[in-house]
Amino acid sequence: FNGITIHLSEHYGDCSAGARIHIEDFAGLKEYHAQLINKNYKFMRPGLGSAGYDKNTLCMEVVDPFGNRLTFTEKTKS
Repeated sequence: FNGITIHLSEHYGDCSAGARIHIEDFAGLKEYHAQLINKNYKFMRPGLGSAGYDKNTLCMEVVDPFGNRLTFTEKTKS
């Protein structure tokens, strides 16, 4: 994440769980996806594909156990 820290909540005491965060222009999304898949975590194996709004944009969504969703995108072509 190049020095970015994201704090997500798991309960309603400090803020609402179930946040959605878009991380755009994420350089190296294919490589990051491979790192996550290679961890062989049985509960979250995110897919990687084209964004529905643009076939030249890669998209990966990660959902944590508390319903927080992180959507990563990377433009692949001009």
